[in-house]
Amino acid sequence: MRTCSQVKPDNYTFACISRACMENFDCSSLRVVHGGVIVIGLGLDSVSSSALVTGYSKLGLVDEAFKVFNGIAEPDLVLWNTMITGFGCVGVWDKGLELFGRMRKVGTKPDGYTLVGLVSGFVDPCLLETGQGIHGLCLKYGFDSNPHVRSSLVSMYSRCKCLHSAYTVFSNLSCPDLVQWSALITGFSQFGECEFALVLFKDMNMEGEKADNVLIASVLAACARLANVRPGREIHGYVLRRGFESDVMVASAVMDMYFKCGFSGLGVWVFKTMRDKSVVVFNSVILGLGSHGLISQTFTIFEDMLGKGVKPDQSTFSALLCSCSHAGLVQDGREVFRRMEDEFGITPKTEHYVHMVKLLGMAGELEEAYNLTQNMSVPLSSGVLGALLSCCVIHGNLELGDIVASLLSEIEPDKTAYRVMLSNIYASNGKWDNVKKLRENMSGEGLQKVPGISWI
Repeated sequence: MRTCSQVKPDNYTFACISRACMENFDCSSLRVVHGGVIVIGLGLDSVSSSALVTGYSKLGLVDEAFKVFNGIAEPDLVLWNTMITGFGCVGVWDKGLELFGRMRKVGTKPDGYTLVGLVSGFVDPCLLETGQGIHGLCLKYGFDSNPHVRSSLVSMYSRCKCLHSAYTVFSNLSCPDLVQWSALITGFSQFGECEFALVLFKDMNMEGEKADNVLIASVLAACARLANVRPGREIHGYVLRRGFESDVMVASAVMDMYFKCGFSGLGVWVFKTMRDKSVVVFNSVILGLGSHGLISQTFTIFEDMLGKGVKPDQSTFSALLCSCSHAGLVQDGREVFRRMEDEFGITPKTEHYVHMVKLLGMAGELEEAYNLTQNMSVPLSSGVLGALLSCCVIHGNLELGDIVASLLSEIEPDKTAYRVMLSNIYASNGKWDNVKKLRENMSGEGLQKVPGISWI
């Protein structure tokens, strides 16, 4: 248009091109369009500016969107909503609230979409009180009857771990849709109420609502957390009847559920029936087999992964090292750790060092484990030192235990677990005076050991 005709683009042209860039997730082209808007003299035009704000917000570039927004003299309600939603989507809830206050000061009345965009950024339980205030505004303005608003409130309460309020809002819905069912079931599943999540999933099916792949994966995760294979098998049957067995997300969740419920054979069977095996799928089966002590199969799957041209990532080697740690295979663990860096160029992270330190320490190679902690490529963490200290307890190594406990006290001075472990080392070496002194110091500092509890 610009090179072959005399017709000049106007504000609507740029609005259409901005939308095209947004739908194709093309950030660089959207910036080029923005430049064209400014060059042609439409920088203050409401139509093209609104399109740019929408595009930048949907692509997560909220700073750029906000700059354009501030250049608009009199933004309309749609533009306010777009900008507030943009802040909410990237989790910048404080700026969203600030903009909401500014919107009300200039006399623009919010609608349901405003409040939905506002609560979309509330993902932390500490924001529950603010979320309840927004809920109050919904009631004040009469937006609580809007299904979209209620759905967002259910999601907000679920994310903020206030499941009672989430269920109360949900119960007042006349005909909840899949989004609302998913928000509630996922919330109960993620925060430990897995049995009730399964009951809700059953109720949803009784109501005739069909689950999608995301919800099925979430419910299977609830079965895995309960280590209860019976509902997991029933949902697997549901997956087969609905034709979701070829979906990578669902198939991975089925496989993970079988492994965590103790049925490694069924987990491997699901893995073998999958057509598209990504690195995530391979990682899941490696970790699952390793957790069952099937170390030879673990390495067979790893070699099969390499043979199919799937490049391993950090999680792959974390799963392999975890498997070696479970089986106590020190030499294999050393070789995996070496290959990770030398052959695949992957820099070890904290989780890799934790597995390696635990592997060496449990085998009695405490000096090598300690030297490894002193030459880490990442900052020394309490996880690594905690693994080493637990190995010192098992082997009754008082000298190294003292050193490690001292390092831990610098990183986490208020934590009692490492002091209890050090006390156990003193006790195993007959140092009862040291045990008494350590316990008295804990009491003097107001620290108390958290009592142990069995999941079974």
